[in-house]
Amino acid sequence: MPQRNIAIKRKVRNWTAADSVDLYAVEDWSNGYFGVSKNGEVTVNLKDSDGEMRAVSLRSIVDGLTDRGTDAPVLLRFNDLLRARVDELNKSFAKAIREVDYQGEYRGVYPIKVNQQRQIVEEIVSCGEKYHYGLEAGSKPELIAAMAQMKDTEAFLMCNGYKDDEYIDLALMGQQMGLNIHLILEMPNELPAILARAEKLGIEPNLGIRVRLAAKGSGHWSESAGDKSVFGLNAAQVIAAVDQLKAAGKLHCLKVLHYHQGSQIPNISVIRESLTEAVRIYVDLVREGAPMGTLDMGGGLAVDYDGSQTNFHSSCNYSVAEYARDVVEVVGEMCSKNGVPHPTLVTESGRAVTAYHAVLVFNVLDVTSAPGMESAPPALPKNASETLRALDETMRMLTRKNIQECYNDANYYRDQLRMQFFYGNSSLRERGIGEAIYWHIMGLIAQRISDMSEIPEDLKEVSDNMVDFYYANFSLFQSLPDSWAIDQLFPVMPIQRLCERPTQKTVLVDITCDCDGKVDKFIDREDVAKSLPLHEVEVDENYYIAAFLVGAYQETLGDIHNLLGDTNVVSVHLENGRPVYTNEEEGDCVADVLSYVKYDAKELVAKFRAIAENAVSTGRITPRQRRAAMEAYRDGLNGYTYYEL
Repeated sequence: MPQRNIAIKRKVRNWTAADSVDLYAVEDWSNGYFGVSKNGEVTVNLKDSDGEMRAVSLRSIVDGLTDRGTDAPVLLRFNDLLRARVDELNKSFAKAIREVDYQGEYRGVYPIKVNQQRQIVEEIVSCGEKYHYGLEAGSKPELIAAMAQMKDTEAFLMCNGYKDDEYIDLALMGQQMGLNIHLILEMPNELPAILARAEKLGIEPNLGIRVRLAAKGSGHWSESAGDKSVFGLNAAQVIAAVDQLKAAGKLHCLKVLHYHQGSQIPNISVIRESLTEAVRIYVDLVREGAPMGTLDMGGGLAVDYDGSQTNFHSSCNYSVAEYARDVVEVVGEMCSKNGVPHPTLVTESGRAVTAYHAVLVFNVLDVTSAPGMESAPPALPKNASETLRALDETMRMLTRKNIQECYNDANYYRDQLRMQFFYGNSSLRERGIGEAIYWHIMGLIAQRISDMSEIPEDLKEVSDNMVDFYYANFSLFQSLPDSWAIDQLFPVMPIQRLCERPTQKTVLVDITCDCDGKVDKFIDREDVAKSLPLHEVEVDENYYIAAFLVGAYQETLGDIHNLLGDTNVVSVHLENGRPVYTNEEEGDCVADVLSYVKYDAKELVAKFRAIAENAVSTGRITPRQRRAAMEAYRDGLNGYTYYEL
């Protein structure tokens, strides 16, 4: 026995940072942006002021923020990663264009619906200027935001979504001012309205048509393409629009063919199939007499969230370079074959550009151990029932050879105890003792099957249920809504102690009082894991966990469930080897989120003051106690909506 204990201790002691990199599949999903240092802390690779890339500890960044008074949860933004993604996308297309001798060019646009935060849009516009990288707007508010950012008259501003007269007029006036704006027809009845507004303003509009392809998408958003797509014109409607433009003498205004197969398309073959159909339509529109010149393929470029490089919905079986190469080859070959000039290629890649740049860091507040693992099983009372004694005997006779039998017996006796309690034939105390013994049996079974090569299907559920609940200082619905809404998998891992073996199987629970407020699905190389390996949290330790690749959609989709608002946000870059914190935004205070649901802070204070004064008048509290209560109430209104240490 001592020999075995020594071996176990040596195994734990020899755990290295490389083991954690493998356990959490960091190299699979990080795209080279994140890593683990030799001393066991997650790092982000940032460009220093001298141009050199340096690995910076996330824990040191968080500690620096804490010292400055900014607490977790906090959303860290790394603009270096935004720039790297814009560069990679544009350089990949440039390389593919050179290699296949494509005669057109690439002009990407960023769809601001993916993350409309001002500093994100401004950063993308700034770093994309050398590529004439533009924007896409899907609503009037987005158009208003985008127009003010458009300094490059060669960059596209694509206008999608529902368009009232005000939206159309704004776009046409922007075109008149020299902006490279194109109004994309989403539905047939938009064309007469656009032509009428253009005639009134004396403008020849730049037009595009969004086509509804027959080819279906794949992944979560497969139904957003194909015949069930709610946007775009089918083949008959496209021809009708062409005929309307011919009749109005405006066919020369039709310059863009646009389609969208959905977000996060994991399979490259689906991308090629839809592109082939779109190019066929493009070629025939040219033959109809439209000048065209631009093919906008919409979004869909996926992010490999789980690092599996497969066609699983949270992954993709291609790289950015492979995506660009396939697009350029398909379009170039088909256009050359049909004698049509190669069009300017446009993609609306939002997720692929923004996902990596943001990391959510939050701290663990409390831990509830797996049932039955907290302590030794309780002793039986002298007057224990036959059923309770049988359950206790099952626990004592459990061996590796009879695991299945004991599992079945434990469930039978547990159910018998519950039934007896239901009909009043046993006490709550007896039931409680029985439940404790049952869960201790399940814990023993989980330990014994952990190193089995083949585990019976019903016993797998035992292991899945034996998890610790780590209560974490964040709101799933505010910061990771896609995890809840569409089972999106995000890489999640501790940012510290990665030279220690994580011994606890855990599920993350947020601080909302909602049964769905938990993360219980995690990335895994073989399947979706139902628990996350974490370390046992030490007394008074600030144990931090990070969720990565949260820069796309999560901020704008988040809601204020339980009135938990926006987190603290800060951008981080390097200067002379030191992290520099900029664009610091304080998270919502309680008064902020209450105002969102139409409460007035001053009115609330006045009402509470009246209640407190009434308590003084009736002798329930003293005036001094009233003062303390009012101070606490005001402090609460001005406090962070999340747990404050």
